[in-house]
Amino acid sequence: MTDESGRVQLQRRLGRSDLRAVPEVRRALREFLGRWGRPGRSEVAELLTSELVTNALVHTDRDAVVTATVGPRGLRVEVRDFVGRRPRMRVPDAEEGTHGRGLVLVQSLADAWGVRAHGVGKVVWFELDGGHA
Repeated sequence: MTDESGRVQLQRRLGRSDLRAVPEVRRALREFLGRWGRPGRSEVAELLTSELVTNALVHTDRDAVVTATVGPRGLRVEVRDFVGRRPRMRVPDAEEGTHGRGLVLVQSLADAWGVRAHGVGKVVWFELDGGHA
């Protein structure tokens, strides 16, 4: 899909608590990005997208909408949910296993990221510069 400014866009609506949607979103993003960016950038995008999608589905118990846009500045992925509570960055400890690391990964791997209110709910987003392919 192309938006009104000519940027290429992928959008998916995910059902309430449907964690089966996470690998489906990763696959759709992989296909959407094709050979985008320098090597490894699309894999980082997949990882960060799956972290944000998982957070939205697990912590809100509501639907979510994922939008990925490729424009002149690179890739922007937004995950919108319908709960106004902002996510909290946690420092995971060894007892939590792999839980609690999502936003830490986003913060460390994305070129930019943030949270903004959006009607009833919020959008958690990140951006990656594709660099030179």
